Amino acid sequence: MTNAPGAAGPGVPAALSAASAGSAEPWRAPVAAGALETVVELPGSKSLSARALLLAAIADAPTTLTGLLRSRDTELMLAALSVLGARFEDLGGSGTRLRVTPAPLPLHVQAGPDGLGRIDVGLAGTVMRFVPALAALADAPVIFDGDEAARRRPMAPLLDALAALGAEVTHLGEPGFLPFRVGPGDGALLRAECARVAVDGSASSQFVSALLLLGALLPGGLELTPTGPVPSLTHVAMTVATLRERGVAVEEPAPGAGDGERTWRVHPGRPRGGEVVIEPDLSNAGPFLAAALVAGGQVSIPHWPAATTQAGDAWRELLPRLGGEVTLADGTLTVRGTGRLTGIHADLSDVGELAPTVAALATLAGAQGHTSTLTGIAHLRGHETDRLAALATQIRLLGGDAEETTDGLIIRPAPLHGAALHSYADHRMATFAAIIGLSVDAVSLDDVECTSKTLPGFTDLWVAMLATATTTTTAGQGSTGVAAESSRGPATPGDGA
Repeated sequence: MTNAPGAAGPGVPAALSAASAGSAEPWRAPVAAGALETVVELPGSKSLSARALLLAAIADAPTTLTGLLRSRDTELMLAALSVLGARFEDLGGSGTRLRVTPAPLPLHVQAGPDGLGRIDVGLAGTVMRFVPALAALADAPVIFDGDEAARRRPMAPLLDALAALGAEVTHLGEPGFLPFRVGPGDGALLRAECARVAVDGSASSQFVSALLLLGALLPGGLELTPTGPVPSLTHVAMTVATLRERGVAVEEPAPGAGDGERTWRVHPGRPRGGEVVIEPDLSNAGPFLAAALVAGGQVSIPHWPAATTQAGDAWRELLPRLGGEVTLADGTLTVRGTGRLTGIHADLSDVGELAPTVAALATLAGAQGHTSTLTGIAHLRGHETDRLAALATQIRLLGGDAEETTDGLIIRPAPLHGAALHSYADHRMATFAAIIGLSVDAVSLDDVECTSKTLPGFTDLWVAMLATATTTTTAGQGSTGVAAESSRGPATPGDGA
């Protein structure tokens, strides 16, 4: 394993707890005692934090970041960018407000005695995809490695594109996967007058975003054409928006352009420094908002942006289709539910990260007699785990009826029962279990601490939300095919420990 996230160099705050290899004791998912009435304050967006950190590290002047998420993923990004010469100063003690001093160009690698830099990507997709592109502009080669599960995540399209642009790419294990080494080669990228490259983005939109982020640093910019369909285009739109906000000009494909015909052009110019405020994580809002549909009552999330590129904004459209009522007023999103759920037939191709939460609600809707179909999410097989296989397996363990299709899941009516569920070291599989446990007794999870990847303190937030539950059972509760909630008593602090 390569260097730990907390050992990147001066100016990097001590790393938070890494995702555990397995909790000492299984976590018993607490059951909702009744209707909820709560406001949940969420930390900054993981996706926006990753992009903000990277752009600040290559900016033309220092940047102050406010509202930064501090989780395992962002600690790994901080450490990786420190290896490439950026420096970080904590301005408030909590680590959520940082001053970033950008790295020089070419990026100066903090190398070991062998002349090589080393970066631990953990299980962070943004680190394993975004940072190798920057290493092609460094003054020394960098070795990338990560968690065992990270070694199963595809990297070939990005590595092939970097090699085509003139970077040095050396496979240190199975070709197309971690570990590998990326270096500047003969420095062709820093001399490129008009770089053009194609990339297969069908496995991950992060390949496209990584090259777009690189493009601004090239002398003539970059023209990028994905060769096939790109999932989660909302994340590519987020990358384009963050580049533009930092003063980088980006031309997007013409509307209606087909797969293989869409070209992005990034104009040269280092991003501006300055002040950047990061929105709360709207994807991480999903499990809490889902709780209102399952338990009844209402859950509110403050500081919801009126306009955003985050995939999690789709909750405003998805949750009413699952039986909820959604309102946005004065910057607060409120979701109300009755405990009665409906099935959903949804194409989640642009918002695949929301699929585990949608699947949890669909599973509970199945216990109430409804069928759901989720499509457009074949790319989830290459996430922290094969999420489609994992979801189907866990639903069946609960007694549910789930079929894995070519690009999604079919979830059919079936009664549910408690089960010992597995997280697969995947934060979204952990929150899937928490949602199911709101309505199904005796649901346990082997590793809830993997939620620290994007949401440290998840269990404390979850238990605090459930502490607001009334003891009066709402009309929809008890209809999921398991015992009524009123017979179980309130969730206790011990359930969430």
